[in-house]
Amino acid sequence: MAKHLQQGKRAELAAATFLQKSGYGIRARNYRNGKAEVDLIVQRGIFLVFVEIKSLRNTRHGYPEERIGRTKTSLFHQAAASYQEEENWDKEIRFDSIAITFFPQAIKIEHFEDAFS
Repeated sequence: MAKHLQQGKRAELAAATFLQKSGYGIRARNYRNGKAEVDLIVQRGIFLVFVEIKSLRNTRHGYPEERIGRTKTSLFHQAAASYQEEENWDKEIRFDSIAITFFPQAIKIEHFEDAFS
């Protein structure tokens, strides 16, 4: 498996573990609708949360959370709408992002609630 794919899987596992420890329940991983994908769909209370995960090996050229562009957010919303329809979800939703940086001696995880609308 390519390094970037291994890093992505490692980031998804770290994010899922982080969210579960923070009281979120995992509803879906890598939900797809056409070209659109949501890395994690979690729930906490009345909130269904769609989570985009970005990771980098260092911050020399910026931060992971800066890597979420307009096209990605548009596709993300599309997938979220599809999931809500499939699940007949009519309660609150939120769009979060998790930024993970893999430093040589540590992992930094940042959770941004309501990261984009």
